[in-house]
Amino acid sequence: MLTYFLRRLLQMIPTLIGVVLLVFFLFKYFGGDPAEILGGLQATPEQIESIRTELGLNEPVRVQLWMFVTKVVTFDWGSSWATREPVLEIFKSRLPATLTVMIPILLLEVALGIVAGMAVAYVRGTLTDRVVMIVCTIAMSISFLVYVILGQYVFAFQLGWFPVQGWSASTATNLIKFAPLPVFLAVAVSLGPYTRLYRSFFLDEINQDYVRTARAKGVGEQRILFVHVLRNAMIPILTNVATHLPSVFIGSFLIEVFFSIPGLGREVYTAVNRSDYPVIEAVTVYLAVLTMAINLLTDLLYKVVDPRVVLK
Repeated sequence: MLTYFLRRLLQMIPTLIGVVLLVFFLFKYFGGDPAEILGGLQATPEQIESIRTELGLNEPVRVQLWMFVTKVVTFDWGSSWATREPVLEIFKSRLPATLTVMIPILLLEVALGIVAGMAVAYVRGTLTDRVVMIVCTIAMSISFLVYVILGQYVFAFQLGWFPVQGWSASTATNLIKFAPLPVFLAVAVSLGPYTRLYRSFFLDEINQDYVRTARAKGVGEQRILFVHVLRNAMIPILTNVATHLPSVFIGSFLIEVFFSIPGLGREVYTAVNRSDYPVIEAVTVYLAVLTMAINLLTDLLYKVVDPRVVLK
């Protein structure tokens, strides 16, 4: 496994180089002139030229590319153009709020999706199975914005169970008071598609020969489902979680905007509106790195879930 891990790390290097080059050239040639953005409409040509010199934009492209690579490696992206706050400090101060929302969403989505998918697969072909699938389809067709509006109106304004907005310096307080409503709404949105998808994973395994053999030997249906089917279905489930995790991270950005949570997502949203390039570039590159790391971790988890898997 160590050899596989090291080989995969080496294979990630060309991908990372490609991401860095893509981000650099996209922002350089298609993102507008940073000096004009920083200078504003009232800046004189002399001020624009001074900003270009300060940012190194008058240097040759290879020098600018090396400066960009240095930022990626050293995590030193300078300061935000909008707030003048160091980009690294933005990550340190905003990321905890994002993780406070994102981690519960991910854990609940996967856990409840597995339970619901397995339960529906257990009663496959019945009226309950059909009703659940219809409800999931209807739930999937409703926009997340509708969930947010109704959730805030019912649970915040009418029942008063949760605040609509707010955040504190205490993680425990945030988890108990401020995070439950956005987490609940995000999980409610994802439970429909997760139930349908995981149900199909379980049904694929239930129809395999080893399940029929286990039934012929007198093994109970519940033991077949929880011991044999679940273990084999975890491979596609892990694959789905790995591909879905970056979208969970992006989805938490929208939640932060709707509920005014001071996380990294709201900061990125603000940075896009203000053309704050240092923040946008840093998030883009590191989100790509996170995606590659998640894919590597998922491949290693295949071996943990099923020792029969051979990593090559």
